[in-house]
Amino acid sequence: MIEILVGSQMGAAEYVAEQVAETLVQAGYEASLHFQPDLDQLNPTHIWLVITSTYGAGDLPDNIQPFADQLAQDRGDLTTLSYAMITLGDSSYDTFCQAGRTLSKLLQQKGAKPLLANLEIDALTADLPEDQALVWLPQFIKSIKKGE
Repeated sequence: MIEILVGSQMGAAEYVAEQVAETLVQAGYEASLHFQPDLDQLNPTHIWLVITSTYGAGDLPDNIQPFADQLAQDRGDLTTLSYAMITLGDSSYDTFCQAGRTLSKLLQQKGAKPLLANLEIDALTADLPEDQALVWLPQFIKSIKKGE
């Protein structure tokens, strides 16, 4: 099971998450979308795929900020968790993709292990974010299969 945690302020990350989930299901995986992620309702033995945008001065989207707060305050560990991160940002800002970097740091502080390097999608490139995510997806699937 792949738990897809979505942080979206304007809808772009949500659309990417829907495309990724659909592709994973077509590839034979179970995928569950979480638009209001809650630490207490997520299984740390599943694989988590976090897909978030960054807005403002490197801020997390409003819908995923409570989850980040839960992570920061929770005393439990996530040593059984493997995760991957897709972050959308704008490279003209010095806080490019900061939301994903922040969430990765919080997850790793709890003992979670990244499956591969964060995918950082730049809004200034010509390619659509969902297309970039789908090009990256085979690497993610390969990293999952290594762990099985």
